[in-house]
Amino acid sequence: MTKYLISFPSDAMVVSAEEFPIVSAESHALIQEAKDAGVYVFGGGINEQVDAVLVSADGSVGTELYPGSQLTGGFLVLELPTRGDALEWARRIAVVCRCPQELREFGYDPES
Repeated sequence: MTKYLISFPSDAMVVSAEEFPIVSAESHALIQEAKDAGVYVFGGGINEQVDAVLVSADGSVGTELYPGSQLTGGFLVLELPTRGDALEWARRIAVVCRCPQELREFGYDPES
């Protein structure tokens, strides 16, 4: 089976304070459904309160990141049999999160 990344940047999710608890409950219910179905691998949100760093090949650590690199928001990794299944999960997540989702496929590496 293939692993898929379903994600959105934090500024894409625009919900009111009143609606946020509903969105949170619905998204957690959908995550539980993925766990129950045995397709959940990992999920979460990027902690934007902690600055990202770049660790260079020589081991040095710096605050300058790759040009254009910006990772924020939430993500979910699912392991699914088909891209069609991944699209369906992404659609369902878009509905409960009230925002579009990006879908990416992880390349298969038999050594990892």
